[in-house]
Amino acid sequence: MQISFDTRSLATAQRSLAEGASQYPLLPALLHGCPDSATKEMQYPLELDYDYGRVKDVTFRRGSTWTDWEELLPPRHPKASMPVGGTPLVDVSTLAPAHFLGRKILVKDDSRNPTWSHKDRLNVFTISAALCEGAQTIIVASSGNHGVSAAAMAARAGLNCIVLTMPEVSGAIRDMILGYGAFPLFLEADDRWPAMRALAELPGTYPVSNLTPAHTGHPWGPEGYKTIAYEILSDLDGAAPAAVVVPTGYGEMLYGIYKGFREALLLGHIERMPWLVAVEPASRGPVYHALQNGRHTVTVDPGPTIQLGTATTVNGYRPLAAIQQSGGLSLLIDDEEALQSHRKLAKQGLWQEISSGAALAALDHIEGLESDGPIVLMGCSTGLKEPIAAMETRATRADLPTLRATLKRDYGFEL
Repeated sequence: MQISFDTRSLATAQRSLAEGASQYPLLPALLHGCPDSATKEMQYPLELDYDYGRVKDVTFRRGSTWTDWEELLPPRHPKASMPVGGTPLVDVSTLAPAHFLGRKILVKDDSRNPTWSHKDRLNVFTISAALCEGAQTIIVASSGNHGVSAAAMAARAGLNCIVLTMPEVSGAIRDMILGYGAFPLFLEADDRWPAMRALAELPGTYPVSNLTPAHTGHPWGPEGYKTIAYEILSDLDGAAPAAVVVPTGYGEMLYGIYKGFREALLLGHIERMPWLVAVEPASRGPVYHALQNGRHTVTVDPGPTIQLGTATTVNGYRPLAAIQQSGGLSLLIDDEEALQSHRKLAKQGLWQEISSGAALAALDHIEGLESDGPIVLMGCSTGLKEPIAAMETRATRADLPTLRATLKRDYGFEL
């Protein structure tokens, strides 16, 4: 299968993350993991490999953009044209715990992407692959950001989109999916995967979600997350941060960030890797438990958590590879810590999802960070998308005594 449009991409093949690193053609994308190494228990993901020896135009100096990084990104179909990325680093250094006083703390605010989450970086390339393979309808299983992003990217590319989600999905997520003209189907959580496999048998359909028990996902998608690392380097004028703290579910974003910095190191643009820190809900944390038990993948009990963006029960192999190969760290954060930090970020004007608050909370648990430079916290998505309890409201009178009394009664605020 050949790319039918001009591209500066130097992507050459799909490469397995399994030991032995088998390679396969760039297309079709292998959506069931590495075929040579797959077993019933373990399916290894694939990434894209590049002809790094031919890279000549890449720069990470201040002001560089996606145009400067095209050689290191997958081929982007002309119809996959949504502007993505370019999100700011927001200084929240006043929230640093005592042992990090004087060190700059920055939030990479990916809630400013087109659909208000980091998933847009992934889906611009899953949609590109779908277009390259002649798809007409994409299928995505998601309870949140992934489904919204896929719906938007598909709409712009002229593709249909079916979103397999759950009845309890937040109203904002549901309305955004419908607003983009996609077709949500509401199923029980465990029924989404057999539904996806069934729909994927139909001609013209194309899954952009995971299809395997050990999460492998789409090989092209995590390549989009490399741009987070590239943008951080650009904003820091080519310098690597000391650490990047990443709320982690299946770990595609963590691996993409790791790979972006690894490529910058390989090409001689930086001299060291930042410390990568994966953050998960304490009641689940499959990445943490896989690392602790020396396993490639584990399934944990679905303990209750309000960190919905990272509430997975099975890990992918990618985050383990990123942490182990970079000398990174895996942390568990309980809900109360995450919620308190979520509120602190709101006081800085950043209303993030609660799982992004966990990245700030993680600073209390990070020790031994020797590298100079700022710490970057990933802000993954807006808090607007999370389910909220209905608030009963009533009109109040406009006279000053009543206004003051209402502020004190409802919010404890005195003028």
